[in-house]
Amino acid sequence: MTEERLRRWRLLLGPEADQLGGLSDDDARRDSALTALYGGDGDGKRGAGLGASSPKLHRWLGDVRTYFPKSVVQVMQRDAVERLGLTKLLLEPELLSSVEPDVNLVGTLVSLSHAIPARTRETARAVVRQVVEEIERKLADRLIAAVTGAIDRSRRTRRPRMSDVDWSATIKANLRHYQPDQRTLVVESLIGSHRQSRSAALRDVILLVDQSGSMAESVVYSAVFGATLASLRAVDTRLIVFDTEVVDMTETLDDPVDLLFSTQLGGGTDINRAVAYAQQHIRRPADTVVVLISDLFEGGVAAELQRRVREMVASGVMVVVLLALSDSGKPAYDHELAAQLSAIGAPSFACTPDAFPDLLATALRREDVAAWAEQEGMAIGK
Repeated sequence: MTEERLRRWRLLLGPEADQLGGLSDDDARRDSALTALYGGDGDGKRGAGLGASSPKLHRWLGDVRTYFPKSVVQVMQRDAVERLGLTKLLLEPELLSSVEPDVNLVGTLVSLSHAIPARTRETARAVVRQVVEEIERKLADRLIAAVTGAIDRSRRTRRPRMSDVDWSATIKANLRHYQPDQRTLVVESLIGSHRQSRSAALRDVILLVDQSGSMAESVVYSAVFGATLASLRAVDTRLIVFDTEVVDMTETLDDPVDLLFSTQLGGGTDINRAVAYAQQHIRRPADTVVVLISDLFEGGVAAELQRRVREMVASGVMVVVLLALSDSGKPAYDHELAAQLSAIGAPSFACTPDAFPDLLATALRREDVAAWAEQEGMAIGK
């Protein structure tokens, strides 16, 4: 066995495997950080080494950030909070400022928002804003480009005003009429776009977001995407969050951080009630996309929910069901209800944040979303 493999096994197995060899100073610090979280006190209890001491937690946070890559740090922090119940990690500003921010941490902070003491609130908001701005840097421009591109293509006309002619598309469409003798292109039809009215959006997008505890990561991404869409004049965006109650968050879309701290993660789920509310705000079905983001564990009336979705689809609304909007792997969801909704014209599948701009563009163009999802390797709910 090579020296490197022995080292890795020693770090994996912990102090009881000292017979595999000694550790360097750096590896000893790594081993200490792992042992503090995952055990090694001899009685089989995990995490006994962390305790509840603020100085000890602060040192541990510093060690894991120094000796492990960012992706591993985030997993260890999540384990410290979820498996050991160390909510104190998030309720003191000096500890919170040492944490590596990520989407899961934001979900935890939002779920604890009413318990966070006053002295920690500004630090918590700063952590949430850091993650929100990172998501915006990665995805906002892509979402804007995808949505505006989809709407521009869907508004193509063969009778544009001269100022609205797409000359590249026009030349390509008329190449068959080229006269080589005269070296002239005869243009039989112009291609361009309808100019957008300043007074009206071209599409309506309704995001219906389940805020039950299991959907925390999806809520974070939905808030950022909703705020980005709200900045586009071509799209009229409404964001609605729900558990057993329904709350319209559209007025807070200018600041996704305020929006997140206004949500109430946890509680039950009444999807039917949320869909009923959304129905009341559909003004022009053929120009409306409804994205329901939920694991479909319905606490309301599932048959009534199916009836409402069927009505929306029949009226011309494009309805898409996202079982999760996250990077956390295959989600748990109600397979039977997902299959039923897919069968009545509301394709149901999980979607990563990176794929969401293309998904929404496909829906806005009123193309086959189910076929797009299959092509992208996203299994339709069955």
